Amino acid sequence: MAEPRLIEISPVTRVEGHGKVTIHLDKDGMVDEARLHIVEFRGFERFIHGRLLWEVPVIVQRLCGICPVSHHLAAAKAMDVICGVDELPPTAEKMRRLMHYGQVMQSHVLHFFHLAAPDLLFGFDAPADRRNIFEVLREKPELGRRAIMMRKFGQDIIEATAGKKIHGTAAIPGGINRNLPIETRDGFLKTVAEMQDWAMDALALARDYTLDHAEMVGGFAAFPSKYMSLVREGDGALDLYHGNLRMIDAEGGTIFDQLPYDRYHEVLVEDVRSWSYMKFPFIKEIGPDTGWYRVGPLARMNTVSLIDTPLANAAREELMAAHDTVKVHAVLANHWARMIEVLHCVEKITELLHDPDLQGTDLKATGERREEGIGVIEAPRGNLIHHYKVDENDQVTYCNLIVSTTHNNEGMNRAVKDVAVKHISGQPEITEGMLNHVEVAIRAYDPCLSCATHALGQMPLEVELLDAAGQTLDKRARAT
Repeated sequence: MAEPRLIEISPVTRVEGHGKVTIHLDKDGMVDEARLHIVEFRGFERFIHGRLLWEVPVIVQRLCGICPVSHHLAAAKAMDVICGVDELPPTAEKMRRLMHYGQVMQSHVLHFFHLAAPDLLFGFDAPADRRNIFEVLREKPELGRRAIMMRKFGQDIIEATAGKKIHGTAAIPGGINRNLPIETRDGFLKTVAEMQDWAMDALALARDYTLDHAEMVGGFAAFPSKYMSLVREGDGALDLYHGNLRMIDAEGGTIFDQLPYDRYHEVLVEDVRSWSYMKFPFIKEIGPDTGWYRVGPLARMNTVSLIDTPLANAAREELMAAHDTVKVHAVLANHWARMIEVLHCVEKITELLHDPDLQGTDLKATGERREEGIGVIEAPRGNLIHHYKVDENDQVTYCNLIVSTTHNNEGMNRAVKDVAVKHISGQPEITEGMLNHVEVAIRAYDPCLSCATHALGQMPLEVELLDAAGQTLDKRARAT
């Protein structure tokens, strides 16, 4: 048996937050178990207690610097309910939607170009010092420039609607605190057509990669599962900001449909495991073993009936037609789905920029005070649930957050095991290529582990290889 050893690898892995992978081998050196551990304690749901309700949309977004708008809006939607507001003024809702489309666009662009593209362009086994955005900029400067400018466009939309690019203050209980000035709108209109062209090109890149590597994609952490997302009331269209819950099984059959999201707790339960601080949600009636599901861009492509923007809808139809199964299960197809959503966001941004309601002055509604509110939104990484209770002094007494990465916890663990079985079984040593294959499987979910655990700081990914007796054979960590 090999002596335990530690190998340091740089740079920090391309995931957001702290994860640890353990891989257990049986007596024959075959993978028996592989797990993704989240080792930071989740405390945000407790220290939000006692905060005043109007503070929550601003405070809670400190969970994350990548997708703060998602938490800002989910919390604001929950506080709308508590303030008795069931329908926002048109200007308020459309400003929030514009903010959200900018957020989803910039987040997807960040993930695809900065985090995933080095693997797709240079290969999973490429040297570690080549798999980064700087090499993309060096070898494909125009692609890198577009990546930066597309993300900038999305962040500029956020700044114009939220007040700041990160941790804005515009969404308030019952509405919004600003509209969009004409001159700001006109500035966006000068460049939005170019953004659409670039989004089409990025979509083609993701699509072509998936189709050109169809055999690999179809066998890489590809397994059937259930899927859940919001869908628009009535026609089941993609709606990233609002809607009802739909869940389907692996064959496309309906588990529940058009379920008001304030009833999520009637169908979902969060399980806990001794080896991870991140919870494992599952469908209450089915149970934890088989009741798990996935969320995110690919899940949305599977669950929705259509997309209400023409270019993105045609792209979704192409994605669905390209796969033999009724639903798409290949985790790497998430990249194709993300770029479809980027195109959809640009189409929706264009539509909203021509809407005069954005210059309206009716920004806030009021209603009869309530004690409980639930806000749900489709964040870039998938379904995001914020649930609060507030006392007569306007102080939070209860907070439950189910973030996208938490919904995907079981799926990520199964992806890690799938890759480990295929690339580690029978191998006594962890290679750089194997390590990155494991990361690629996790990375395809675009996990935000800091959101899921509410941890602070820069934290590396660790992979441990254990023998049947639990002894460490090999260990690698990407250092901060």
